Amino acid sequence: MVTPAHSPAEPPDRLTDPRDLLTGYLDHYRDALLRKLDGLSDKELRTAPLPSGWTPLQLLKHLTYVEIRWLRWGFAGEDVAHPWGDRGPGERSQEEPWYVGEDESAEELTAAFLETCERSRRIVAGASLGEFARPGPRFEDPDRPASLIWILFHVLQEYARHLGHLDAARELIDGKVGE
Repeated sequence: MVTPAHSPAEPPDRLTDPRDLLTGYLDHYRDALLRKLDGLSDKELRTAPLPSGWTPLQLLKHLTYVEIRWLRWGFAGEDVAHPWGDRGPGERSQEEPWYVGEDESAEELTAAFLETCERSRRIVAGASLGEFARPGPRFEDPDRPASLIWILFHVLQEYARHLGHLDAARELIDGKVGE
């Protein structure tokens, strides 16, 4: 069972500060992910309801690694041993499908997600939106890394897209809509 840490609301429609808007929506989407997973049994978390074959638990792990790849490994330039860890153990390709091992529990993956989100918040809080990532292997052209504001928009669109997928999956699993 996955339980949300808190329930941040959608940022107010009168908000004009870009940092508050981006971080507010990112926290809103993080919480929405946990809400959409909450109440599913271990079997439901590990069963693929859509033809593409991913499971809700794989999606949780994938979004954890999205944050790791873009904010820790990409923007902060941290040494990350397995930045594509959502693709499986060892040195698997980024083209491999999402992977969750039988020994990985929903509780452990939720804890890793929450810890990763907290680390991401600290990274973002310590930088300006116009700051560029440290050059490194995350970017196609290591001499032209992305800005933090671009990275945050990219991460937000990942969440938005995948939460839409999870809406459809959850409806197929148990009929819940729009949690």
